[in-house]
Amino acid sequence: MTSNVRVVAAEGPLNATVRVPGSKSIANRALVCAFLAEGASTVTGVPDGDDTAVIIDALSKVGRIAGAGDTWVVNGSRTVVLPGIVDAQLAGTSSRFLTAVAALTNSTTVVDGGEPLRSRPMSDLHVALSSLGADVEPLGELGHLPVSVSRGTLHGGDLAIRGDVSSQFISAVMLIAPLVAGGLTITIEGELVSRSYVEMTASVMRAFGAEVTIESHTIRIPEGAYAPTDYFVEPDFSSAAFVLVAPVLRAGGVTIPGLARSVMQGDAAVLDILRRVGCRVDVRGDDVRVTREVTDSLTPASLHMSDCSDLVPAVAVALSAISGESHINGVGFIRNKESDRLGDLAHEMRQCGANVEVTEDGLVIRGHSHMVTSTIDTHHDHRLAMALSLYTLVNNEVIVKDPDVVSKSWPSFFADMSAILSVEDVQK
Repeated sequence: MTSNVRVVAAEGPLNATVRVPGSKSIANRALVCAFLAEGASTVTGVPDGDDTAVIIDALSKVGRIAGAGDTWVVNGSRTVVLPGIVDAQLAGTSSRFLTAVAALTNSTTVVDGGEPLRSRPMSDLHVALSSLGADVEPLGELGHLPVSVSRGTLHGGDLAIRGDVSSQFISAVMLIAPLVAGGLTITIEGELVSRSYVEMTASVMRAFGAEVTIESHTIRIPEGAYAPTDYFVEPDFSSAAFVLVAPVLRAGGVTIPGLARSVMQGDAAVLDILRRVGCRVDVRGDDVRVTREVTDSLTPASLHMSDCSDLVPAVAVALSAISGESHINGVGFIRNKESDRLGDLAHEMRQCGANVEVTEDGLVIRGHSHMVTSTIDTHHDHRLAMALSLYTLVNNEVIVKDPDVVSKSWPSFFADMSAILSVEDVQK
């Protein structure tokens, strides 16, 4: 693609079947567990986005993974070796997981990334690993990438970590806990945002033989071992949301094959949100279908989304097409995602004619059906690119800058969405 694309709605009524990639969140966790297991594991359903590619590349460089497409064989070992330099590019989750894994190595690993990733906070994870005895040395700004990591005097025991910044920090230390002498008892300080992702981490770890106990503010993981296993990565609800909300913006129906097999993702909450605003949700075998008739009325909603924050861009765009005032709250922490997912999202929505106000922990959206043709900036954020593209369903077109940013989670997004969106390159 060029640096800009023109997105227009596909011709005819909305009636689309779209396959979505596997969950990158689950795939990243499964690949790490397989890497730390003793023996060969086969992981299938792996998506081809940038986040997973970072982990696959790191494992490839130390000869521990082979495969292609969505199926990879990981030759794991309790003797952990990583490349001397890991370039995480823009992959926040991958950088945090590999930083924790680097604390298991006797050699030194430098974890770095692109400038947008360097600006994202890492301090809570670095402090947590240091408190466990790992050698963690900043090579630039304190609490940010790049960072140098090695085992040091790594030990288990009690660890306190804030829950209101990013669940990825907690998941990162959970993943290495079975290989830490004495295991870990993690105390969550304050509110745990995105609890569903911590539960996801525990579920994947258990599939590989680890023991994990989660209570309200405590996570207990005894010392143990991961067992090699064959693991299927279920379809990604975070990606599916961009398909599923389409009938809110334009009457019709969409179907996602296999999505009903997805059982561990908090972002499945999008189905309840769609029912709440007035869409019909049907599960047909393994498939999920969402429909809305032209005569169906839609209702604004007040939503607490701290456990499904990746849905915010798609849901916000959908709510802006529903007359009345809607609220999204509990998501102030998403200002530190790939973009400021409150401020940047609201700005670009306004460019498209939406009425959006940013609050301390969310958005107030005063919806209406009339939007305007606009050029939108993606702010290096795949979810903004995908969500804002949907505005073409309620106006003439949307010009999307830097559309290739979707490669982070769904490289073929625009091609796969061809039954809903049509795109063409435009001049830079």
